[in-house]
Amino acid sequence: MNDDFLKPEDYAEPQCLLCGGPYGKAPEVKPVPQQRIAQKLDEYMSRRDYAGAGRHLLYWLEEAVLGNDLRGQLMLRNELVGHYRKTGEKEKAFANAEEALKLLDALEFDGTISSGTTYVNTATAYNAFGENRKSLELFEKAKKVYEAAPKTEPGLLGGLYNNMALTCSALQDYDRAMELYHKAFDIMGQVPSGQLEQAVTNLNMADTIEKMKGMEQGEKEIFDLLDQAYDLLVHSGAEHNGYYAFVLEKCAPAFSYYGYFMAAEELKQTAEKIYEGA
Repeated sequence: MNDDFLKPEDYAEPQCLLCGGPYGKAPEVKPVPQQRIAQKLDEYMSRRDYAGAGRHLLYWLEEAVLGNDLRGQLMLRNELVGHYRKTGEKEKAFANAEEALKLLDALEFDGTISSGTTYVNTATAYNAFGENRKSLELFEKAKKVYEAAPKTEPGLLGGLYNNMALTCSALQDYDRAMELYHKAFDIMGQVPSGQLEQAVTNLNMADTIEKMKGMEQGEKEIFDLLDQAYDLLVHSGAEHNGYYAFVLEKCAPAFSYYGYFMAAEELKQTAEKIYEGA
């Protein structure tokens, strides 16, 4: 064999063991199909298949990591935060929340709509598990981003105000909570099918009024809000899909709590019919 021939190690750049690419060069990015992932996730949720949804998200997260797709990882971490919030798995929700926040720094997304959405999502999870000081801190960041961005969609602002109000109510800052709820209600009136979110906001306001004034003093306001919420849910004209069923299922216990048992049963039965037909 002639030793004068060049060997691969003489001309090929050495591989980085961590990223799989040549030293000094950015690793190749293989994006995951975010839209397809979201569509499939909706299918799982329309059947209330939480186990399947979790497997789906974890599979694609691994693919995003292997493909060096930071944007895909951010999308999937956000979805996992919401997934584990719904399934009541606090530690997993918090772990994915922290990873999502780290990805904002890695992507240099500070001040973008994506950062605001991540702040809202993670703040909502912290509120769900009683970490309300941390939740409020993240909501304040989201509020700063959304209100400064000229192209923030009304639905995003409405969701921010409604969920931030929940945290303020939990911290007994009732006046601020009610102010935010009213802003959320007004903004969601500008959103197609926003009546569902308006109904949720009404039920949240009823809960806050009870905390502020007590049931006896706040009874009329509470029942007015419940009547309006029921009308918004039943006559919204929203498509009877998995999300509609999810909202009905979420709202039914509030109606039961205030003695609207027939309304609660109607909402639960409608949700069940939608799930059964999915």
